[in-house]
Amino acid sequence: MISIISFLFLCVMGKLFFVQIIQGKGLQIRAISQWTRDLSLSGLRGEILDRNGTVLASSYTSYNVYVRASNVKDAHAVASLLSEKLDVDYNTVLEKAQKTNISESLIKSQVDITVAKEILSANVDGIYLGETSTRQYPYGDMLTSVLGFTTIDNVGQAGLEAYYNNFLTGTDGKALTESTITGLELSNATTSFIAGIPGCNIGLTIDAEIQEVLEGVCDKAMQEQKAKGVTAIIMDPNNGEILAMVSKPSFDLNNPPRDDVEKLLAYSKNVNIVDVYEPGSTFKLFTISAALSEGVTNLEERFYDPGYRIVDGEKIKCWRTKGHGSETLVEGLCNSCNSVFMDLGLRLGTEKLYEYLERFGIGQSTGVDFAGESAGIMMNESTVKNVDLARISFGQAVAVTPLQMITGVCAVLNGTLYQPHFIKSISTTDGTTKEFGGVAKRKVLDSSVSKQVAQMMEQVVSTQGLYSFVPGYRIGGKTGTAQKYENGHVASGKYVSSFVGCYPVENPQYVLLLCVDEPGTGVYYGSMVAAPYAKQVFSGLFNYLNIAPTNLTEDLAKLEPTISVPNFVGMSITEAVSLIKKIKLEYEIDGEGDFVTWQSVPEGEKLFEGAIIMIKT
Repeated sequence: MISIISFLFLCVMGKLFFVQIIQGKGLQIRAISQWTRDLSLSGLRGEILDRNGTVLASSYTSYNVYVRASNVKDAHAVASLLSEKLDVDYNTVLEKAQKTNISESLIKSQVDITVAKEILSANVDGIYLGETSTRQYPYGDMLTSVLGFTTIDNVGQAGLEAYYNNFLTGTDGKALTESTITGLELSNATTSFIAGIPGCNIGLTIDAEIQEVLEGVCDKAMQEQKAKGVTAIIMDPNNGEILAMVSKPSFDLNNPPRDDVEKLLAYSKNVNIVDVYEPGSTFKLFTISAALSEGVTNLEERFYDPGYRIVDGEKIKCWRTKGHGSETLVEGLCNSCNSVFMDLGLRLGTEKLYEYLERFGIGQSTGVDFAGESAGIMMNESTVKNVDLARISFGQAVAVTPLQMITGVCAVLNGTLYQPHFIKSISTTDGTTKEFGGVAKRKVLDSSVSKQVAQMMEQVVSTQGLYSFVPGYRIGGKTGTAQKYENGHVASGKYVSSFVGCYPVENPQYVLLLCVDEPGTGVYYGSMVAAPYAKQVFSGLFNYLNIAPTNLTEDLAKLEPTISVPNFVGMSITEAVSLIKKIKLEYEIDGEGDFVTWQSVPEGEKLFEGAIIMIKT
């Protein structure tokens, strides 16, 4: 009997040990879930800050409103109160307030604290509040396609909100209230709280002040040029930091158009990273850099442009069909002469030009910390013929993303290709901060070649007067004009006008790319559409950075608006060009007719020496 009793006692002790020690935690969790009803306490989503600590995205506490039918004493009172305060349907609330087979029903989420207090003060049984958070963007319609936005449940849905969602997301807590198995709250019940844990704060390379300057200019360009879209990027060529990025049109991040999916997707897409375009003449910076680096040309060499080159039996025209005549390499870049760059590309050959383009990052993803990046479009090297090579050399038959383009230009000016990036730091709730710097991918050019190209870019903008240069500052730049394609064919009247520039020329710290997609005013050359807005961006940048001009008096003397524009309409092209040169203006011609039918600047308007006027035939 003693043995049997001892054995049974040991069995009971063993079972108790198994239940209390081995299964203890699991059973305790299950028990608490049966004894209590819980409501979520949101762990606030982390903030997104600019490089100077300015808040770009934050979260504030709001409330989810629930109804527990098992605790409702007057369903009509509940429905009346909530339909009035929350602007929801009375019958829907009434139905939920009478469904006793459901623990609790969500009536509305992200309710403002003021409204939540009004609901609580009414003291109606069966209504409960759960703590949540609402995402807020202090600058509204700024950095729309960069920051992105979250779902109503605070999950990153687009942009950096989605890319860094795992870091930004907080850990939710709970409010536990004692109740019966049917969900009925016990009298004198106690409520326990498990606090939520906030997510990490993300510091960006973006400078909010520079971003505001860029946003304002792009908005102005959209309106004045009646454009389909405008994109722009400012980068630091010395480390790959993205200081500002704009894609227009856009929307207020605090009120995304969720009821218009097509608009939501189109306007939230970061065109700078996702879409590609044919760069046109800005691409010539890569060709001339490769040619100088390989020694196939020099600054003193002269070229002759009759207006075309014949390659593989095919006539490829320069943008100026009557040609530029005899010109130096520098003049060829200033004139944006296609013939010069066809010569350089053919001298380099396909293998060598492709080698340099690969060094500049063309045809490959940049590695930016953003989802959905495109790698651009390049012909397979093995299929490239001389006629293709000639076109690639001046920016046709190749497509790049704006980010890819500016990253490559930064490599030209710096000599080293850096990986572009948005992230500058990640900070945890315990005060730990991880800093991120620039990532150098490879050496591209000798510093001497980079300096030569920067100085040539300065000469380019210096020949175009007021349209692309700020008095007192050494800025380099290059314009581009490219036709667009639809279904494999040139789209009539559709162009992308662009400008890429740097400051200061002697040691570039800021590189700007600005593109105007499908300008609708009749003028489409980059020198006349994109460059004037790039000038405004640089002026705003200098004002914000408090950079004083140098040689201002000398520069302004060159820009006295003394030239009165005559009427060219009705003149022959020969007469018009002769008169334009005589009064010391620059010109661009659209069309191949013999007589002028339209001019971009009205008769009698004053222009600066060296300003550009466009005439159509």
